[in-house]
Amino acid sequence: MTELDAVVVGAGPNGLAAALTLAAAGLSVRVVEGTATIGGGCRTAELTEPGVRHDVCSTVHPLALASPFFRWFDLESRGVRFLHPEVAFAQPVAADRAGAVLRSLDETVAGLGADGRVWRKTFGPLARNWEAVVGAVLSPLRRLPPSPLKAAAFAPVALHSAEGVAKRFDTEEGRALVAGVSAHAMLPLDRLPTGAFGAVLALLAHGVGWPVVEGGSQQVVDAMAASLQAMGGTVETGRWVVSSLDELPRAKAVLLDLAPSQVAAIAGSRLPRLYRKQLQRFNYGPGVCKVDWTLSGPVPWTAEACRHAGTVHVGGTFEEIAASEAEVAADRHPDRPFVLVVQPTVVDPTRAPAGKQVLWAYCHVPSNSTVDMTEAIETQIERFAPGFRDLVVARSTMTAADEMAMHPNYVGGDINVGAATIRQMLFRPAVRWDEYATPNPGIFLCGSATPPGGGVHGMCGMHAARSALRRRFGIRDLPSRPGQLPSPTSERKAT
Repeated sequence: MTELDAVVVGAGPNGLAAALTLAAAGLSVRVVEGTATIGGGCRTAELTEPGVRHDVCSTVHPLALASPFFRWFDLESRGVRFLHPEVAFAQPVAADRAGAVLRSLDETVAGLGADGRVWRKTFGPLARNWEAVVGAVLSPLRRLPPSPLKAAAFAPVALHSAEGVAKRFDTEEGRALVAGVSAHAMLPLDRLPTGAFGAVLALLAHGVGWPVVEGGSQQVVDAMAASLQAMGGTVETGRWVVSSLDELPRAKAVLLDLAPSQVAAIAGSRLPRLYRKQLQRFNYGPGVCKVDWTLSGPVPWTAEACRHAGTVHVGGTFEEIAASEAEVAADRHPDRPFVLVVQPTVVDPTRAPAGKQVLWAYCHVPSNSTVDMTEAIETQIERFAPGFRDLVVARSTMTAADEMAMHPNYVGGDINVGAATIRQMLFRPAVRWDEYATPNPGIFLCGSATPPGGGVHGMCGMHAARSALRRRFGIRDLPSRPGQLPSPTSERKAT
């Protein structure tokens, strides 16, 4: 059997990004995916009713616009259309009051009243330097980021917890906006790096927006796979790697878009025992319980801004959300959870037949939870949108345990594939200078457990592929113009 240059296990955004980077350098590449459909958490499926398209996990894609990989790949030139809601994200704090963040910094400031000046002072410098900040955040941990001086604007916010950032604000709306955007870290809001998480997401709202993809997130990975195949790469679905890397085709390099525990299990003796122990000790975060709905009309939010938002953070005030996240960290299910709600049909009517709406929401729960949180989630939405339940036509619920069963990378239902602790921001998934290379020179890691972590940005895959190109194939230079994928004629340097 002819030996391939590289095999990538896992056809999520990172696995496909790794494969595209390798193929662009002229290598022969095959992607092996266990499920019948590529995409991992970046998929779209009919979860409630025929003809209604739901994203199984990721829907809102600021990083797909901002990341260096996707700017190089240029999704829009490949037919992927991004749609921007009028309001990036909103957060109700009372029946008729909500904070709102728009693409325009000036309009956001104007809408925040007394806290507008504080919002500008806190996030304005980040928004002006968003490319440098994002470049630093998405860089390998032990590499000098591009534009380090401009990226330094991130430090005054990033070095605070969400609680510390929220203390700058006086109004319930301003403080709640900080809580909601920072709670994406899935950590108690008095811990680092929750402030950094919130700051990155806020600056992205102003820098590139929080768009959805017309037709569903599946469009992103389908475009990636089509381009890979056009360059001679192949994608094989329905092939699980169960117990050993020996199940794979022969290749000079293997790149694994897998959770660390999976890597330790299937790589076996090909990796040193101490390194495997580090992978097995990798710390995962809380899980999520997710509900998808088909609705007969728009969500009847009482606060006007929420009706125009792609994302609505539901949970009330900063203090309420902080209490909810603390409950989850204590391994308890909160009675009034923080709920992240996404309503893509605010801007994308193609996802459902005329007269119907698509909605999904999740809340954080303890790892491996089997508890159905549908009632608690719907109660929180109903609190700020009375009559919501009357619009439900159909629903589908996935507990944290269900999430792991569908997506084995989501250990315990952790969609971020790793707790965002300070230690794991510095060393993930193991203590090594090159986080993507393993002690075995032919095995590399490209999953979300490597830097920069979870999200549809492709950078874990690109960084891992570049590590493999340098270490295994002696190739150091790749084209830098965004969107330009060359023909596979790159000259290889001697190893």
